[in-house]
Amino acid sequence: MTNRPPTKKQQQVLEFIRKFSEQQGHSPTLREIADHFKVNVTAVVDHVKALKKKGLLTHGSRQARSLRVISPMDKLRKRIIDIPLFAQLPTKSTTEKEVEAKSCISIDVQTLGIKATAKVFALEVKGDSMSGKNILAGDIVVFEHGLSPKSGDVVAASTDQESSIKSYVTERGKPYLKSENGKSAKQMIPAEKSEIQGVMVALIRKRRA
Repeated sequence: MTNRPPTKKQQQVLEFIRKFSEQQGHSPTLREIADHFKVNVTAVVDHVKALKKKGLLTHGSRQARSLRVISPMDKLRKRIIDIPLFAQLPTKSTTEKEVEAKSCISIDVQTLGIKATAKVFALEVKGDSMSGKNILAGDIVVFEHGLSPKSGDVVAASTDQESSIKSYVTERGKPYLKSENGKSAKQMIPAEKSEIQGVMVALIRKRRA
């Protein structure tokens, strides 16, 4: 692949392929491109090869009408992964199969500093137990499973009865989980009594009416 920009004629060919594909639902043949520009097919083949080398065009192997214009966003989407969004998480007494994801969201792993192979999930916040951390009901928190939490991290944790979002803190060398609102902020749960399911890596907030 080369970083050289397309020539004026190559850009015209690229634009014709894009518009033709949008209007017809499939890409033009080499002959149709040649007829449009009133040139021979050999000239079109040269332009197509050059555009492929520049990473602006691709096509399926031995497939007719498979030319496809590659946009800058196509290159960026290599960083995008879809992750499950849960309304609640499995507890110690349930299994993942018993708790289905309500939908999925797409995230840019490079922006968040997450490996594409990491186990990542999202949880929709309910209630105000983490309002002291400015994590509010309706927010979506993205967690990475397998990270070792540090004091001050926000984690998803489960017990036999429930799964919830808490702050992970240490006092006198012992780890605890606690809520972050005025009503229950002083309630400390020994972390050893819970299973840490993930550490928060991002927060998504929708615009509120």
